[in-house]
Amino acid sequence: MFPRLFLTVGGSVLLLLGVVGYAGVFTEAESPSFWLDGAENLAHTALGLAALAAVFVPGLNVILAPHYRALVGVIAVIGLFFAIYGFLLPPGSGSHPNTFGVANLESPAENLLHLVVGVAAVAAIYIKPREETMAG
Repeated sequence: MFPRLFLTVGGSVLLLLGVVGYAGVFTEAESPSFWLDGAENLAHTALGLAALAAVFVPGLNVILAPHYRALVGVIAVIGLFFAIYGFLLPPGSGSHPNTFGVANLESPAENLLHLVVGVAAVAAIYIKPREETMAG
């Protein structure tokens, strides 16, 4: 249940982040503490669409439903990797290293976002819904 919810909410947030990024809201000039470049906007948009397609596209959702936990696990690894890697970069180095042509990891805010995504994905995998019992 929670992996499906994570894919739905997370996919929506990533898609929104990508679209807002294309609109120029998170540029280095407009938001120097948290900005996204074109490759990041593309990655967020593509990952958001993929997550939403996995849940809502008829046929595809039936095929992927048994694998939602694994998909969320991949997202957890990606989010935690970029968070840890970003936090390990020297602060104030003045450079914005481009990691795999996708993430510039230029600010602690972006690293924190990746950490939240990774932790939320791990939580979605391991948190079990409470079973409701019926009094009979």
